[in-house]
Amino acid sequence: MSDKVTPSMVKELRDRTGVGMGKCKEALDQAKGNIDEAIDILRKAGIASAVKKEGRDTNEGLVAYAEGSNAYGLVEVNAETDFVTQNDTFKQFLRDVAQEIADTQPDSLEAFLQQPYQKDPSVTIDQHRTLVVQSLGENIRLRRLSVIPKASDISIGVYSHMGGKIVSVVILTGASGQEALARDIAMHVAADSPEYLSPDELPQSVKDKEAEIARSQVQGKPAHIVEKIVEGKIKAFCDEVCLLCQKYIRDNTVTVAGLLEREGKKLNQPIAIKAYQRWKVGG
Repeated sequence: MSDKVTPSMVKELRDRTGVGMGKCKEALDQAKGNIDEAIDILRKAGIASAVKKEGRDTNEGLVAYAEGSNAYGLVEVNAETDFVTQNDTFKQFLRDVAQEIADTQPDSLEAFLQQPYQKDPSVTIDQHRTLVVQSLGENIRLRRLSVIPKASDISIGVYSHMGGKIVSVVILTGASGQEALARDIAMHVAADSPEYLSPDELPQSVKDKEAEIARSQVQGKPAHIVEKIVEGKIKAFCDEVCLLCQKYIRDNTVTVAGLLEREGKKLNQPIAIKAYQRWKVGG
């Protein structure tokens, strides 16, 4: 990254850390313009807490989902301006491609763009997109898609937030008919933006980095005290970034893991999160 620190970089660092502009500028100068290094500098100084990976939006657009007979379809469509994303033609295109994904379960975005458009098989999905571009007078593109197959032993919950700027999906195993619970947890995912499902998924490199930051904040203490503090800091970090460890947003007396345990006892069978997705436009 360039070592020239710009006002927009300072603003991004402030948005991501909540630290004042002056301290952000100092950290960026020290890091020669590298935002990730500047975040580490602020955290080692004890000024910034754990910071989410996501920064600012990089594209305008919306995320949509649709339900088919055998699967859910998820898609992000980008446009040049937010104004166009609120256009009825854009929104109809978004709904149509989400439904096509749910119905046809394509293997990839590339394959999907080349398959016939169900409403007019004389054109491909990409050719239909081109027609919509001509209608809107602004370029639009399909950025990514996902197919979530249904099954008899899983429950799928989907939650759309901020008018389609964020969409999250949660897949529960252990019981069918738990779509309401899955959707409630998907709402939590949209709000709390977990980066991992559980501490087991936390890469060792991330744990090592958190330990290094924690140790830099407690220098001069006895080694056994330092290690206890480091252990506590890593646990606190997991509580912030791991879905199962987070306090459930609708009942902060329990974690998401505790919620699953409680609901599983009601059904007399264990319920677990098989997978989750959280899509933010441009993320």
